[in-house]
Amino acid sequence: MTTTALKYRWRDTSADFDHVEKNINLSSAERTVSIATGVKLALAGFKGIFKHPFSSIIKLGAGGYLLNRGITGHCDIYQRMGRNSTEPVNVNIRSSFFVDKPRQEVYNFWRKLDNLPLFMKHLKSVDLIDDTRSHWVLKLPADVAAISWDAEIVKDEPGYMIGWSSLPDSMLDNAGKVRFQDSPDGEGTLIDITISYRPPAGGFGGSIAHILNPVFKNMVDTDVRNFKQYMDLSDSYVTFDDEPVALIIEEATIIEPSASESDTDDKQSPYSSDKGQQPTGQNSVI
Repeated sequence: MTTTALKYRWRDTSADFDHVEKNINLSSAERTVSIATGVKLALAGFKGIFKHPFSSIIKLGAGGYLLNRGITGHCDIYQRMGRNSTEPVNVNIRSSFFVDKPRQEVYNFWRKLDNLPLFMKHLKSVDLIDDTRSHWVLKLPADVAAISWDAEIVKDEPGYMIGWSSLPDSMLDNAGKVRFQDSPDGEGTLIDITISYRPPAGGFGGSIAHILNPVFKNMVDTDVRNFKQYMDLSDSYVTFDDEPVALIIEEATIIEPSASESDTDDKQSPYSSDKGQQPTGQNSVI
């Protein structure tokens, strides 16, 4: 084969690889879950192939599909829907619900931000630096990267409201605001929680950008609502020795930005002040 022929063949092969790469529409987290679930189903199918051949064949087929989905990073269903879980999004979560605990007790729990990993599985740890500052570490599948940032409590109304925001030049911009009100019957607490994750103003590397995807947004949404179940089932909110938990919870009222408000609209984001003004420099107006 001549040198020219080899050159053109190499170009054709490279084009094929480029085509496959462009078809990747699953995030790393979703691919990891697909592979793990696929392996589990395939093993279950092999073990029961003689006792339960029909169900085992179904498991083998489903396992093979999930393995292919995870390895290739491509989902035909997503492609038909025009969905791509690798595309970065602004994560703005707002949830309101009732907790069967006194208002001051619920506030005290949130005031110690290192309690958050107890019910938020997307957080690996939150370590207190001093009375207002803390160091946050994101939990990623198989610890593929270490994403961390420092945050500061920027507004504190004891018993009624707490707000925090990541410091400037953080790897991820994070902010949150929690309001506490006595329930009408005085038997519990009404809570309004808003949490946001956004790309920093200066931008960041592509590997980190893919963290902010729809899968991550759903995870944060679920973690926020886990708080209700965690508090309702806990006899004491001080649980320093407990491992982080992820509980199945009942539906809560979720208030997210309307269709007329884009992800960059700060009306639903704790990055904006109560007057709706966008802070400049530091993300600390809550």
